[in-house]
Amino acid sequence: MAVNIIVEYCEPCGFKSHYEELASAVLEEFPDVCIDSRPGGTGAFEIEINGKLVFSKLELGGFPYEKDLIEVIRRAIKGEPVEKITNSRAPCVIL
Repeated sequence: MAVNIIVEYCEPCGFKSHYEELASAVLEEFPDVCIDSRPGGTGAFEIEINGKLVFSKLELGGFPYEKDLIEVIRRAIKGEPVEKITNSRAPCVIL
């Protein structure tokens, strides 16, 4: 099944590197998926798979674990229902 992933992220927040890391990991595991990005609002790092929101940094406050996203993509490829990711890792904070 074709899987299209859109990652909406806040560029002024410096989240482009998070997107690039995630996209690289996803494409390494699933070379046939389509992953793209678009600019988002302040603090955003939102991930949609086939039009369904599966992760929201605005809701959870952190970034997704790669293994959680890989599992959701695996389900989408199999045609199974995708569920929202509810775990997140805290963003790095420099004190």
